[in-house]
Amino acid sequence: MKNTFLAFAILLLASTFSSCVILSPKKYKALLGSKDSLYTAFNEGQIKIENLEDEVKKLKKDTTLIAEDLRDLQSRFNDVNANYSKLKNNSSTEITKLSDDLAAREKRLKEVEEVLRKRDEATNQLKEKLQQALLGFTKSGLTVDIKNGKVYVSLMDKLLFPSGSIIIDENGKKALAQLAKVLKEQPEINIAVEGHTDNQKVNNLGQIKDNWDLSVLRSTSVVRYLTETEKVEGVRMTATGKGEFQPLGLNTGADGRSKNRRIEIVLSPKLDELYNLIK
Repeated sequence: MKNTFLAFAILLLASTFSSCVILSPKKYKALLGSKDSLYTAFNEGQIKIENLEDEVKKLKKDTTLIAEDLRDLQSRFNDVNANYSKLKNNSSTEITKLSDDLAAREKRLKEVEEVLRKRDEATNQLKEKLQQALLGFTKSGLTVDIKNGKVYVSLMDKLLFPSGSIIIDENGKKALAQLAKVLKEQPEINIAVEGHTDNQKVNNLGQIKDNWDLSVLRSTSVVRYLTETEKVEGVRMTATGKGEFQPLGLNTGADGRSKNRRIEIVLSPKLDELYNLIK
C-alpha cells in the first residue's frame, strides 16, 4: 500500500510537470509543499495502519486466550456436573442404606431393651423369692439386695462358720438349704460365691496362711455344700476369694470388721440372648 501511494504521488507530480512547460517559483513551491504534505500524511497513515495491525494482532491473541479459558472452564464445568450427578446418585443410595441401617439398629435396640426389661423383672422376682425363703435368717446377718442387675445374698460369717473356721455349722447349712431350693427352681441363674474377710491377720489356723486363703476356702466350702449336698448344678457355680480388699465397713471397729467378714452369693441371669443380640 505504501508503494502504491508513493507511485501515485510521483505520477501526480509528473503529470503536473508535463502539462506545464514552465512553472513559476510560486507554483513550484506550492507543488513541493503538496509533496511534503502528501509524504507527511502518508507516514502518519502508515503509522496508524501499523498501530491498527498491532491492535488487531493483540485482539486476536486475546481472543485466542479467552477461547482457551472458555474451553477450560467448559471442561471443568462438565467434570463438576458429572461429579455432582454421580454424588447425587450415590447420596440417594447411601441415604437409603443409612435409613435401612438405622431401622435395623432401632429394631435391635428395642430387642435389647426388651431383654433387659425381662432381666430386671426376673431379678426382682428372684429377690422377692429369696427374701421370702430366707426371711428367718435376716436377724442373723443375712441380706438380699440388687446391684447392677444382679441379686446379692450376703451372709455374715457368724451365720455360716465358727470363728476362724472353714467348716459350715448347722445354722449355716439351714440357710444354704433354703437358698438352694430357690436356686434349683431358677436354672437360668448363674451363681458366684465370693469370700470376704476383714484386715486382721490370720494366726494359728493350720493350712490357712492368710486372709486370701481364708476367703477362698470359705467360698469353696459353700460351693461344695451347695453342689454336693443340695445338688445345685456345679456348672452354674463359681468360687472366688476377695480377701480383705472389698470391705463394706471400716476395719477400725468391731462392727465394721464384722460386716466385712461375709460370704456374698451373687446371682445373675444368663445373658446369652442379650449377647447374641449385640454381637
